[in-house]
Amino acid sequence: MQDMSQQSEEITAARRATVLAIGGHDAGGGAGISADIETISALGSHPLTLITALTVQDTSSMSALEPVDPSIMLRQFDAIHADITIDVVKIGMLGSFDALAAVMTMLDQLEGVPVVFDPVLAAGGGGEAGSKALQEAIVSALLPRCFLLTPNTIEARRLGGSDDLLRAADNLLATGVNNLLLTGSHEDGDEIVHSWHSNDAESESWQWQRLPGEYHGSGCTLASAIAAFIARGMPLKMALGLAQAFAYDALQRGYRIGSGQLIPGRAGEAQ
Repeated sequence: MQDMSQQSEEITAARRATVLAIGGHDAGGGAGISADIETISALGSHPLTLITALTVQDTSSMSALEPVDPSIMLRQFDAIHADITIDVVKIGMLGSFDALAAVMTMLDQLEGVPVVFDPVLAAGGGGEAGSKALQEAIVSALLPRCFLLTPNTIEARRLGGSDDLLRAADNLLATGVNNLLLTGSHEDGDEIVHSWHSNDAESESWQWQRLPGEYHGSGCTLASAIAAFIARGMPLKMALGLAQAFAYDALQRGYRIGSGQLIPGRAGEAQ
């Protein structure tokens, strides 16, 4: 009769796809790493996490940001990278030049791994998450390494250096980022339009009926969902469509925990 150790050695489980989520920590659980973990897990991938900054924020605004020592971030990365295959990297809030430098060091060791970047320049309810100089460094150093950038239209105009949205999109693609998903919730109108722009000349747009209320962590949810689907091997166009549907459903299930924005209901069934 085999002993239990022999049996366990013979059992091999299918490896679950992984997403390395890099971003800030929101103690309220609405945005940042908490949103990444909930979304990636709900969609059948496994979240690996590195925290770039601790924030003081509630469902209304962010009042402070404390960067994490980049040396511990790099030690954490070295540990998981040596042990676990990383399928996709999803980046959110950076918050400091040191965090950006640490992330670039990590990406140098992840050649060929797709990078999804949701550029968090301010908290959902308010509060800046990086200086103009940091934004310029992100454009020059990080964007050329990204497979997909997912800015809202305010972030796109700031990073793209133009009030004209299409010109800003062209400027962002000119940095070397492969794909751009512009999210349109900050524009006027009853319908929200998300548009995909690509250096490969592919394009697509999706229309969504605007929901009442405001939501804390909606951008994190969408970008993490895209990353989770890419990690599972889906083509980008399919991943973009499915992720938007997941995020929209999460917003429809939004709930209130404080006096500010609603929290997306991300704990739905995996698709």
